[in-house]
Amino acid sequence: MFRFRLPFFVFCLSFVALLPFFAFSAPSEETATAEIDVLNQKIKEKQEKIKEIESTIEAYKKQITVKKTQAMSLSNQIAILDNHITQVNLDIEATQEKLETIELEVEALELGIRDKEEDITRQKKILAGLIRMIHQEDNKHMLEIVAAYDSFSDFYGGIRHIRTLEKNLNTSTKSLRLAQMDLAEKKTKAEQKQEAYASLADTLEERKKDFDSQVFAKEDLLVKTRSSELEYASLLQQLKAQYQAIESDISSIEREVRKRLEAQDVLDEAEGTFDGQLSWPSQSRYITAYFHDPNYPFRNVFEHSGIDIRAAHGTPIKAAGSGYVATAKHCTVSSCYNYVLIVHTGGISTVYGHLSNVTAVADQFVTRGDIIGYSGGTPGTVGAGPFVTGPHLHFEVRKDGIPVNPLTYLVKDY
Repeated sequence: MFRFRLPFFVFCLSFVALLPFFAFSAPSEETATAEIDVLNQKIKEKQEKIKEIESTIEAYKKQITVKKTQAMSLSNQIAILDNHITQVNLDIEATQEKLETIELEVEALELGIRDKEEDITRQKKILAGLIRMIHQEDNKHMLEIVAAYDSFSDFYGGIRHIRTLEKNLNTSTKSLRLAQMDLAEKKTKAEQKQEAYASLADTLEERKKDFDSQVFAKEDLLVKTRSSELEYASLLQQLKAQYQAIESDISSIEREVRKRLEAQDVLDEAEGTFDGQLSWPSQSRYITAYFHDPNYPFRNVFEHSGIDIRAAHGTPIKAAGSGYVATAKHCTVSSCYNYVLIVHTGGISTVYGHLSNVTAVADQFVTRGDIIGYSGGTPGTVGAGPFVTGPHLHFEVRKDGIPVNPLTYLVKDY
C-alpha cells in the first residue's frame, strides 16, 4: 500500500528533474577532466621521448658489438668504453624521463581521486535527502494521501512518478557504489606508481655510479698504458697471466680440499645435503656485471666467471651457504687479489673476490650467514686487484669446479 501526499509528489517531481544533474555532473568535474587531459598529453610526449632515447641506446649497443669483433687494441678498447659511457648517460636520461612520467601519472591520478571523492560526497548528500524524505512520507496515512489529490487519475500519476523516483534512487545507489570502487582502484594505482617511483629513483642513483665507473675505467686505462698500444698489449698479457694463475689456484685447491673432506666424511656430516639455494653474500642486490657478461670490458681476454654485486667499501660479506673455507687469500698490495673460497656439499663451491679485509681462516667451518670478510674493489686499495673501477664484490658459484651462473642458485628474495 502506497502512502504519499501531493506536496511530497510535487517535491519529488522537481527532485527527479534535478537528480541526474547533481548526481552525475558538476563544474569542478569538467575542470578536473580538462587538467587530466593536459597531463595525459604531457605523459604521451614523455613516453615518445623515452622511445627515442631507447632507440639511440640500441644503436650504441650495436656499435659496441661491432667493435668487439675487431682486433683488440687500445684505440678500440677506448672506443668501446666511450660507447659504454654514452650508453649509460642516455640510460640515465631515459630514467629521469621515466621518473618525470610517473610524477605526471601520479598527479593525474590524484586529480581523478579528488574529483571522484567530490562526486561521492555529492551523491551521498542526494541519497541522504531522498532516504530522509521517503522515511518521513512513509509515516503518512493512506486516507491523507488520497484526499490530497483531485482525482484517482492524478493519484495514480503520482504513484508512477514516485516509482520513477525510486528507480532513480536505485540507479544513484549503484552509481555511488561504482564510484567508490573506482576510487579504491585509483588509490591503489597511485600507491603502485609511488612504489615504482621509489624503485626507479634508486636505479637512477645506481646508474649514475655506473657512469662514474665507466669514466674512471677509461681514464685509468689511459694512465696505465700511457696511451700506448705497446703498453696496452703488455698490460693485457699481465692481466691474462694473473687471471690464469688465480684460476689455477682456485681449481687445484678446491679439488684437493674436497677430496680430503670427502675421504673423511666431514663435509656431509657437518653441512648436510645441499638444498640447491644460496643466500646473497651482501645486502645489495644491484648487479654491475653478469655471468659471461657481453659488456665486460676484458671479455676478449677471459670470460667474466661470476657476478659483480655493488657494495660500499667495507660492507660485511657473508657465507652464501655452510661449508669449509678452502683458502683465504690475504694481500698487502692493491695489485694483488684478495678472495675466499668455500667448499659446500653437492659439488658446489663459492668464491668471494676483491675483499678489503679477510676474516675467514682456511680449514675453518662456516655456517650460512657468517661474516667471512669485508668488501673492497676501490681502486688503489689493498686486495682490490688490477683494473677495478669501483667498490663491489665479485661472487662466483662453481659446480664440480666449473664456474656456473650464480643467479641460478641465489635465492630470489628481491
